[in-house]
Amino acid sequence: MNEEVFNLSVRKFLKHFGVTAQREIEKSVDAALSAGKLKAPRLSRRGPGSRSRGLPTDLVIEQDITLA
Repeated sequence: MNEEVFNLSVRKFLKHFGVTAQREIEKSVDAALSAGKLKAPRLSRRGPGSRSRGLPTDLVIEQDITLA
């Protein structure tokens, strides 16, 4: 395995994943606020996860998101 190629590929994936995840979270929060379904100042829930074919485990990151 070429470590440099692998590292750059993982960084590119994480950048794309992060931007996409942020947009989707923002859309979901905006929709929930508009519908009156979200009232808490903080979302406490399981964060983004990632599954990769061929790997034995899933990666899940948990973090609170503060709204105000």
